[in-house]
Amino acid sequence: MELLPRSPAEFGSARYWDRFFRQRGQRPFEWYGGFPELCPVLHKYVRPRDKVLVVGCGNSELSEQMYDMGMCEDIVNIDISDAVIRQMQERSRSKRPKMNYLIMDMLQMDFPDAKFHVVLDKGTLDAILTDEEDATLAKVDKMFAEISRVLQVGGRYLCVSLAQTHVLKKAVEYFSQEGWVVRVHQVAGSKDKQQFVLPVFVYVMTKFRKIPGSAPQILEICPEEQDKPIRVESVEQLVVAVKDRQHYALLCSQLSKIPCGEQVSLDLCDKESGRPRYTLHVVDSPSVKPSRNNHFAIFIIPQGRETEWLFGTEEGRRQLATSAGFRRLVTVALHREQHYKDMASIQAELSAKVMELAPPGLPAQQQVPFLSVGGDIGVRTVRHCDTSPLSGEYVVEDVKGDGTCYFRRLIFLCNRNVVQSEARLLTPMPLPGQKKRKKDKKKHSSAEPPAAIDKSYLCCEHHKAMVAGLCLLGGPDPLPGIPLVVLVVGLGGGSLPLFIHDYFLKAYVTVVEIDSSMLEVAMHWFGFSQDDRMQVHISNGLDYVTKLAAEGTILQSIPAQYDAIMFDVDSKDLMVGMSCPPPAFVEKPFLQKVKTILKPEGVFVLNLVCRDAQLKKSVLATLREVFPLLYARHIEGEVNEILFCQPSSEGQRDPSELGACAQALEAALRQPGRRWDSSYVLADMLQAVRIL
Repeated sequence: MELLPRSPAEFGSARYWDRFFRQRGQRPFEWYGGFPELCPVLHKYVRPRDKVLVVGCGNSELSEQMYDMGMCEDIVNIDISDAVIRQMQERSRSKRPKMNYLIMDMLQMDFPDAKFHVVLDKGTLDAILTDEEDATLAKVDKMFAEISRVLQVGGRYLCVSLAQTHVLKKAVEYFSQEGWVVRVHQVAGSKDKQQFVLPVFVYVMTKFRKIPGSAPQILEICPEEQDKPIRVESVEQLVVAVKDRQHYALLCSQLSKIPCGEQVSLDLCDKESGRPRYTLHVVDSPSVKPSRNNHFAIFIIPQGRETEWLFGTEEGRRQLATSAGFRRLVTVALHREQHYKDMASIQAELSAKVMELAPPGLPAQQQVPFLSVGGDIGVRTVRHCDTSPLSGEYVVEDVKGDGTCYFRRLIFLCNRNVVQSEARLLTPMPLPGQKKRKKDKKKHSSAEPPAAIDKSYLCCEHHKAMVAGLCLLGGPDPLPGIPLVVLVVGLGGGSLPLFIHDYFLKAYVTVVEIDSSMLEVAMHWFGFSQDDRMQVHISNGLDYVTKLAAEGTILQSIPAQYDAIMFDVDSKDLMVGMSCPPPAFVEKPFLQKVKTILKPEGVFVLNLVCRDAQLKKSVLATLREVFPLLYARHIEGEVNEILFCQPSSEGQRDPSELGACAQALEAALRQPGRRWDSSYVLADMLQAVRIL
């Protein structure tokens, strides 16, 4: 500890470095790795006949090893420490006759202009540029000016650095403005991770004559895993690219311990486009007993299934890892903008990178299994892409689910891990008299899933619960035969209002949707249509309800009182801890307007998605102030909570009775000749309902 400076300013003091090297003795001090790690980069830019200047050489063995390995012999080393220069002269006098060591301040060098082909700096810039004070920056400018002066045109300044943001920006901005070409190499890490967790970089600044006017900057980065440089457009992009690699190194260091404290995620990007290609989650299962073959595995999530609970949530991935029986499992999600050939090509592409995430103690040469569901990578077909002024970029895609079913999904790309709307697709049946082909199975493994929408199936669990909640309206007569007036705020793909329309044959459904693009999507891609019992109004739900509450009537002279009002509307503000509905929809004055247009025996059904515990508590308190009777149904495995609010507590029922009510409703809805999905049991939807 006594070798450390008392302040950053001492890094520029000859007295400090004299004391440092006297106390350290003959042991070499290698800033940021040694010759074996740096050699691949140095070999590209240092030629045998080059004249090389090493600034701030210290007692590093780097120049000695460059000399001994025949990389270059005409090397001049300078340092401000008299002690280290005498030490190094003694060490190389007889062995390296062409090598020189000189006491010299690099801020004021005695060499003539354009003397050297290469200036090599290993940690010296980092030692000087410890802060961004004016005096420090002036010193660095002087250093750069001297390096520029002694370099020939076409010469290279090679700066080995940890690439702190302020250091990288200063170097790149200075030399790029001088018209130099700047390339940043990431140095391949050594097997010994003890000295530095952060990766080491080499800035390669190549001197060109400055062209009058505004010449384009040439900025490039070379990651350690590839030789081909990647061009970037600005200093800011270069800094971001370096930061990404630094964060990855820290992540790998974090994963060198098992179990890792929390799930770690990262994106692997496409080399050409720079867009995310794979999203990886690293999950440790300390409860799994170690054995010879259960250390590590990779799980490829089939395309389109990354939003499912098992793959898209921390708890789900933890369960997946435990059931798979591996101490560490890396799940890999595939992105919709990318093309993937097959499992073998993904395995070949990922093998080297995922091994960097392997747990410590993995036996050498052990085969790491690649797992998936059914052994394939799934099917995803993007049917439609567009941009809405309100919802931003969105896609409609068909994906293969578990088994043989296909699903159509609407995804807003601002929140790409959330399925906005989903519908099951019908498998086409052969026409009468048409023989079924033996190889029909192949048709549905292609990129052409069936296109007809199964309107009898509600994919979303919260939609099933919302429909089941209509049993709260039931009297002595079967509910489907009673005229109902229903308001649904939020259309999406239209599955919820369409189901109510088709199964409650005397229901009049009004849908309010703020985004006209969503109506087009629902009609074109999700089988939605309007008729005399189904009308869509393009309007802000807040304005629509406020207007109804003020006017007191609905169109066609129907009293402005609904049997059921349903809110299934998402928030566009991702910074709020509540993604459904927007906060304004659950403010007390607006909820009172909702109550005004609801029949006394009616039900207000709200899909609440709130991750902020305090905000959720506040919302529930407000709802209780307006609606005396409040039931709640949490959707298992999801954040969604369905709230059933009634304006009067007179008809309060015990939660245990609601299952029987829902069962009676289901019996009424199951009509002969009408499709009904056997997995949809209304009673199950209300089993866990509680009164708030």
